[in-house]
Amino acid sequence: MTFLSPFARHAGKRSPGGVASEARGGLDGSGGQSAAKRMARERRRRAADAGPRAQEKGLLRSFAMKRTERPGATAASSSSWDLGRICGVLALASGALGCAAFAYGLYARWWLAARTVTLHPAPRLLGPNASGPGLSPDLFWGSYRPQVYFGMKTRSPRSLVTGLMWMHQLEGDIRLRHTCEQSDGLPRYGWLLHDGVHFGVQELRDVGLSLQTEFVKRPGGRHGGDWSWRVTARPERSGPQAPFVSLLFYVATDGQGALQPQVKEKSRMASLTGVTEELGHFTITFQPPTSETGTPLYASYNYLDAKAEGLHRLSDVVKASLAPRFSFAPPGAPKRRYFGVDTYRIAPGGVQPRSQLLIHQVTVSLPCRLEVVFESGSFSERTERLAGEALTGALDRHAAAFERRFEETFGLAAKGYSLQEQRFARAALSNMLGGMGYFFGRSLVQSPHAEQPQLYPEGPLFTAVPSRSFFPRGFLWDEGFHQLLVARWDPALSREVLAHWLDLMNAEGWIPREQILGDEARTKVPSEFLVQHSSAGNPPTLFLTLRQLLAQGQADGNFLRSIFPRLQSWYDWYNQTQTGPLPYTFRWRGRDQDTRLFLNPKTLTSGLDDYPRASHPSPDERHLDLRCWMAVVSAVMADVAARIEAPAEEYRRMAETLADNQLLDQHHWAEALGTFADYGNHTSAVALERERLRPPPPGQPLPSPRLLRIVRKPPALQFVGGALGYVSLFPLLLELLHPNSPRLGNLLADMRSEKKLWTPFGLRSLSRSSPFYLKHNTEHDPPYWRGPIWLNINYLAVRALHHYGQLEGPYREQASALYRQLRANLIGNVFRQYQESGYIWEQYNDSTGRGQGCYPFTGWSALVVLMMAEEY
Repeated sequence: MTFLSPFARHAGKRSPGGVASEARGGLDGSGGQSAAKRMARERRRRAADAGPRAQEKGLLRSFAMKRTERPGATAASSSSWDLGRICGVLALASGALGCAAFAYGLYARWWLAARTVTLHPAPRLLGPNASGPGLSPDLFWGSYRPQVYFGMKTRSPRSLVTGLMWMHQLEGDIRLRHTCEQSDGLPRYGWLLHDGVHFGVQELRDVGLSLQTEFVKRPGGRHGGDWSWRVTARPERSGPQAPFVSLLFYVATDGQGALQPQVKEKSRMASLTGVTEELGHFTITFQPPTSETGTPLYASYNYLDAKAEGLHRLSDVVKASLAPRFSFAPPGAPKRRYFGVDTYRIAPGGVQPRSQLLIHQVTVSLPCRLEVVFESGSFSERTERLAGEALTGALDRHAAAFERRFEETFGLAAKGYSLQEQRFARAALSNMLGGMGYFFGRSLVQSPHAEQPQLYPEGPLFTAVPSRSFFPRGFLWDEGFHQLLVARWDPALSREVLAHWLDLMNAEGWIPREQILGDEARTKVPSEFLVQHSSAGNPPTLFLTLRQLLAQGQADGNFLRSIFPRLQSWYDWYNQTQTGPLPYTFRWRGRDQDTRLFLNPKTLTSGLDDYPRASHPSPDERHLDLRCWMAVVSAVMADVAARIEAPAEEYRRMAETLADNQLLDQHHWAEALGTFADYGNHTSAVALERERLRPPPPGQPLPSPRLLRIVRKPPALQFVGGALGYVSLFPLLLELLHPNSPRLGNLLADMRSEKKLWTPFGLRSLSRSSPFYLKHNTEHDPPYWRGPIWLNINYLAVRALHHYGQLEGPYREQASALYRQLRANLIGNVFRQYQESGYIWEQYNDSTGRGQGCYPFTGWSALVVLMMAEEY
């Protein structure tokens, strides 16, 4: 099969070779003898390729012919003169060719490096104002700051941001809550209801305190309409009881716009007015606190008007401005000291501040209720303020509409689920939708053709995130799983997310796999993970989303035609950069190359991180999971091409070849292992041992010995043994096996074996019989995909079992039985752990079923909702 490069497809015949040939024609020996010598030395050092050598030989032959044709010339009389002339000309030619080759190499390297940070030439899928209030008013405002416990922003590059912080005001123990941190130890937090567009209700349980945050939007005007918040704080029975609490509502600009506080008596900021380019004029009003029944409450107030270096420094500004000199003295109660925002001074020599920050602090006894009202200056037709009873009525209407729509979409009540189980499923979906973020910024990208990382073009991304606390940013392979759920709820939302991701594609057809856009996102990422590598891919799971949208009838011809050029380039990128050593084989690039430190070098690009691959990375590897992904992608490409009447035969032929069970066996069936497997330079006889160090010289400290890998048996090219697990199942997971295939029977048996993959809680990621099962990869690198249960792969397994249970074949009944058992195990355990712990988790322990890893993890773990609904 012939694959055109993305650049050739979109830019005609232009290529680095063509441009370099022009440069080569303009270079000769006029640069001087020293330049010729330098270039000749450089050419020899770099072992110049056969092209210049062939040209040299041609010149030699040409001069020999001219020598014999000179009138009256004899060998004796002319040999000395000719030889000198030939040598001189050859030296000049050699220098010129060396210069040309060197210049060509530099230019080609520069050109390739530049393409890495050049966006795809196809028309952008989303125009510059696609997310703005004019074209998308309903989605302009939203809870698009998943990294904070409660906050809102607009979908614009330099958005106004709003948010909530709180402090307990316990004696000698001031704990400021703002960004979602696992170290905060909150017993529970997350959205209970959120429809992705109009409203949301969230529960936050802290030690001794619980908060309920609610918001609702009201359309109107030219700038995205109004919105209102309600925050209800109550004492919790568990933990130390806080006599009062401070709630801090803030508004901050991000480099543009201005805010003006309206301060009344006792330092109470009753409201503020503001103006920004996207919002025009607006007003935010802070209602006085009341009881839950509406009775006014005594409160102390503080406000702060400060400058911050950026949105990522808001917490630091508040902490640095706190002072314990304020008194809380309700009538008839003892006077108590509390910490309040006071003054903030930027450190000398600090970064020039770009954010204006206004903070309204309310210190009040529990229980209490506060409301914040945003009103757009261009909304002139409102009949009443969205507060009090009007806010209650709006929230009630949206909640009722959400519950009706949820049942119409997923039908859990009709399937007999309890009210508690239905609330759990609604919370799982709501956390997915409430965890969607809008980010703007640029990635840091390392090209193999550049010495240093380069800045990627600036751009937006609207995406769901895996975890608000630990991964509040976009991940390419996670997002395809996220949108399987979102697309069932709101296909238009998924189409927009898909367009945002595809608009991040570069000229080569590559999409950065982890999106760390903006200062707030960067604060959550260790520095060593900030750089994205342009040779590294990720599983193209967005094709799963596209396939589902096609099956739902939610991807029309106009949408498909607009995305098709980018899909072609993305598809070609995999076929050009991730191919294996044999035709129709594939290999993940980006494996760790240090074979001394890792028990098994990781393959982060596969998404399965430390899952055991060939022990010694080499170009000879064949990766089973990537081959299966490419079979699915080829089939989707064929479907899309056929629907828009584009050439589809090559995609269809590729899909059929990659799904050919005989060829699959040839490349990946390991008869000795009795399963499908990767292939590479491998040995299972490896272990981590503490290195033995020589005693240091007298007086010198003893260095800490490291854990290093020892190899007890040399590796050999073979199928990768000791790695039965998720990768082995991929031909089944992605439904590539024929229902009559005996390999299907083998995999079903492995799945059901308790000594291998089966547990009462789901399929473990690696067989208990594997020598890598639950083994640390380094001293500080615990097992990740080496035993724990992951919901995204289990969802694929449940869906595949459902598929094979519908097809005629010898394994139909076996697949149906496993489907019922596995689905019940997964749903039951995830629900139990949610009830017990308050969270949906990143992964689940294969021995106890307990949630582990990061939390809350309502990215792909929320796929449990589709399992409950049996929507595949």
